[in-house]
Amino acid sequence: MHQRYHKLASALLLALSAGGAVAQDATPAPAPDKAKNLGTVIVTGTRADNRTESSSLTPIDVVSAKVLQQTGTAELSTALARIIPSLTFPRPAAADTADSQRPAQLRGLSPDQVLVLVNGKRWHPGAILLTNGVLGRGSQAVDLNTIPMAAIDHIEVLRDGASAQYGSDAIAGVINIVLKGGADGGAVELSGGQYSAGDGRQWQGSANFGLPLNNDQGWLRFTLQNGHQDYSNRAGPNRTRAWEGTTQRFGDPEVGDHNLFLNGQYKLGVSAELYAFGHVGKRDSTSPAFFRNLANSNSVPSLYPNGYLPLENSDSLDQSLVFGVRGKTAGGWRWDVSANYGGNRVSYGTQNSVNRAFLHDFGYSPTSFHDGILSASQQAFDVDIAKEFSTGWLPNPVTLAFGAEYLRQAYKIDAGDLASYYTGTSGVSGGAQGFGGFQPANAGSHSRHDVAEYISLETNLTDKLGSSLAVRHEDYSDFGTTTSGALALRYDFTDRFALRGSASTGFRAPSLAQQYYSYVSSLYYGAGNSLGLPAGIYNTGIVPSTSPVARLLGGEPLKPEKSRNFTVGAVWNPIDALNLSVDLYQITIDNRIVLSSNLSTSKPAVQSYLAANGITGLNYSGIAYFTNAVNTRTRGVDLVTSYLFDLGNAGTLQTTLSYNYNKNKVTDVKANPAALDALGLNLKRIDRRDQYGLLADTTPRSKLILSGLYNIDRWSVSGTVTRYGKFTSYNSTNPALDQTFASKWLLDLALNYNLDRWTFTLGADNVFDTYPDRVIPANDNNGTLPYSVFSPFGFNGAYVYGKVAYRW
Repeated sequence: MHQRYHKLASALLLALSAGGAVAQDATPAPAPDKAKNLGTVIVTGTRADNRTESSSLTPIDVVSAKVLQQTGTAELSTALARIIPSLTFPRPAAADTADSQRPAQLRGLSPDQVLVLVNGKRWHPGAILLTNGVLGRGSQAVDLNTIPMAAIDHIEVLRDGASAQYGSDAIAGVINIVLKGGADGGAVELSGGQYSAGDGRQWQGSANFGLPLNNDQGWLRFTLQNGHQDYSNRAGPNRTRAWEGTTQRFGDPEVGDHNLFLNGQYKLGVSAELYAFGHVGKRDSTSPAFFRNLANSNSVPSLYPNGYLPLENSDSLDQSLVFGVRGKTAGGWRWDVSANYGGNRVSYGTQNSVNRAFLHDFGYSPTSFHDGILSASQQAFDVDIAKEFSTGWLPNPVTLAFGAEYLRQAYKIDAGDLASYYTGTSGVSGGAQGFGGFQPANAGSHSRHDVAEYISLETNLTDKLGSSLAVRHEDYSDFGTTTSGALALRYDFTDRFALRGSASTGFRAPSLAQQYYSYVSSLYYGAGNSLGLPAGIYNTGIVPSTSPVARLLGGEPLKPEKSRNFTVGAVWNPIDALNLSVDLYQITIDNRIVLSSNLSTSKPAVQSYLAANGITGLNYSGIAYFTNAVNTRTRGVDLVTSYLFDLGNAGTLQTTLSYNYNKNKVTDVKANPAALDALGLNLKRIDRRDQYGLLADTTPRSKLILSGLYNIDRWSVSGTVTRYGKFTSYNSTNPALDQTFASKWLLDLALNYNLDRWTFTLGADNVFDTYPDRVIPANDNNGTLPYSVFSPFGFNGAYVYGKVAYRW
């Protein structure tokens, strides 16, 4: 017995010194003579039908369902962020409803610069546009958390530009979610937990199972998910009104979600099959606005004698359906024809609020408001064809693939009820406090279409040199045409060592929300804000860049972003149990679309200028609009290693180590519009908060993940240590108010016991209850917001949970 545990201790020490890999899977490395031929067959970034993870020409991570489950979280985005170091999942708070559809970032770039596929088909974006001072500001991103983890077989994360293969958005990379299929097997799982602070209690139940169709001619697989999360609160008391206690809420929102996912397939003869998948998901989320105390100008003692905290509700309905037929001809042609629909609808409401202008003019005011509806949808029709050809002058077959896509996208804003946006003419602040409704002037329905064609070639030019070439042409109805190309090469010096590299161009079309979104919001602005006003809560408006007021202040029609990606790396399998890869990359983006700084409209010179051009009666202190204002450069390195210890009777230990260093920099800021310079008020289209922070160093430059999974008999123990590098929060105008937050280490642990088909789990995330540094007093809203919304791991502290699962 002593010898057995001495062997285990030695293995653990070796694991921590030798390292391991980004947590993909605990599968042993293949035998040496088969190292470059065996492994998971991938479908992302390639049109060949025999390319594996180990032989990929470009860096790709394959994350199994088992590894996702080991993270302990019920959120897909959070799970991926705990596995892949180049992916971050910030947890914004006190930013309207940004916390109801949180974005994921790859390599520190914008959330909408990552393309999301499900079973290889383009997934739709959410309806919410991130407009406040949060990471991902200005993006309309895909909501990964609409996809239940119980439905997922594995995920392929391509860490390379792929516009030449897939079109718009694939600048930072591609996340392809592959669903579970087949009639066999299933699972039922129930989990629950809460933060060590005693709040944020949550539970989730899920079931995944399949049914055979017509004597195994096909199958239909169901995933059902239901869950609820209580809100968490890490706010502090207002130090200027300490006698009131803690009146603000600052943390995760209260969320209820329900999801049904279907995936099916049916044979059509011997050479074709019908397939379909889709889902219906509903999420009801409630987030806090800012507390209005009795000293606040928007207090209403007659209704709220002790002040009030408006609550913002977003009721989201997410739907998708993909339907297609695929097959293979007798001549070897593989073909796939599919239709794809996806849409997201978010209905906004505000409770525990008041419209002061409505109250002044009519003598009463509702306390609950319907604020309007945002809707985003897309429809796609795809034809994909591929075939392997043998030629007399090449030693290996060539994969020729070509196809076309028709894509239609739509975006719609529906106005709220009159009381939600009413302002009147009294000068009293109008609109529902917390989140004023969308006005009829904001409402509208917009759409566009795109026709794309692509062609690609892929082959091993020699037994050691692999290559691929792809070109894609797009024709958008709103901005015109663009063409993207990609070239990738890999040279296997031996069966254990290879070099690989790629170069590509890409683009991202301006989203319809970025072109047409219009809204007035109420936010806290600290000292040194871009409005030039004292610290406080102010209304600011977002307007289309081609609207009259934006045109007067330098707005222009949006152009597509253009990117150039370069990657070079090495793959090494020195011994069977050890795999390593390292990839260096650079991404440059021209004409990057960002949300401008808030341009003050409260200054007399600006108001006079606008009034002289017919713009009066603005219900906000500043405006912002989207603009192609900057060029950026991203440079970094990804390190991925894995080591599997076979300890004989003492069990197995899979160690994983991964590291990402990523530096984003704004290399050029376009000249200020002449309209702004003419005012002589130092109004800037982009302020330093965006230039040095949100587009650069407010995301940590480095992230390291070291994890291990130990299995013995019926028991398993998993542990993950994550180091988040330092990050800096920049003030819009005053460098003295910048703050750098120190790097932090987090430890997650879980213990599993397997009994027949049952698995019982007890775990804790952030075991040592680590929090980010506190915000300096000048930036903490009088103590009520003590932590930074930019923290890469949030600020909720330790989370303890339990799970019970039954699998067959």
